[in-house]
Amino acid sequence: MSSPVIPSLRIGIDLGGTKIEGRVLAVDGEEITRYRILAPQGDYQNTVTALTDVVRHLEAQAGSRATVGIGMPGSLSPTTGLVRNANSTWLNGRPLRQDLEAALEREVRMANDANCFALSEAVDGAGAGARTVFGVIVGTGCGGGIVIDGRVLEGARGIGGEWGHNPLPWSEPDEHPGPECWCGRKGCMEMWASGTGLSADYKRRTGELVSGHEIVSRAELGEAAAQTSLDRHASRLARGLAHIVNVIDPEIIVLGGGLSKLPHLYEVLPRLAAPYVFSDVVALDIRPPKWGDASGVRGAAWLWSA
Repeated sequence: MSSPVIPSLRIGIDLGGTKIEGRVLAVDGEEITRYRILAPQGDYQNTVTALTDVVRHLEAQAGSRATVGIGMPGSLSPTTGLVRNANSTWLNGRPLRQDLEAALEREVRMANDANCFALSEAVDGAGAGARTVFGVIVGTGCGGGIVIDGRVLEGARGIGGEWGHNPLPWSEPDEHPGPECWCGRKGCMEMWASGTGLSADYKRRTGELVSGHEIVSRAELGEAAAQTSLDRHASRLARGLAHIVNVIDPEIIVLGGGLSKLPHLYEVLPRLAAPYVFSDVVALDIRPPKWGDASGVRGAAWLWSA
């Protein structure tokens, strides 16, 4: 029996908490068209319908049938195929992939949004050409994805790269047990290294809750409390990355999310991580993303390899 013909166009969709964005890519990565809508809130069936409509709209714009890849919050259970751990809670426990495949009458590939980010940057982004890439999301949360030889390492349990819910390594006395995480544990990397964690650190010292970018602005104006919060955050992020390096030893680390736009991180993180790397070669290659906010949707398209 001959293999089915795979369309030459690839649709990638980023299923976010507030928006659904889709793009069509050619085999060489060139963008053909894009489309964005508001994401339905609290309604599973409307989410399925919205995703289906986005695919059909993009195919109508592109004038061709395409493969479909979707980056999503949470992940699919490898045993049940149902959505789990999604902050869009109405998706949890639902057969999202199966329902979309029935509606679209074709196979649909889905992955965690951090995995899609890592895949995008590994295929034709900041990590292109490297065998191993660790993609890090440091925004509201703290996610990660591992790509080896152009393929996402999902793992036996579908949680490959989920470093955000491991504890802060080499913690100082005042960092233990750490702030309580939404997962029910204390001291998770997500509560230290994310933008939320940076803002929370500043609030604990000053009583004022402001964004990470505002903390940077205040530090540039000479505010000591802002600068010490940035220093503590960079130290914690560096220790977390050194822990990852000691386990998977990636060639390139790519930062994504809102904090990836903070230029000082690329200067200080390699130096701060070096003492914790278990090697005589300690230099880390940490880069900003090539595709920025578009990486998630592009990575979803690349779930169908070129």
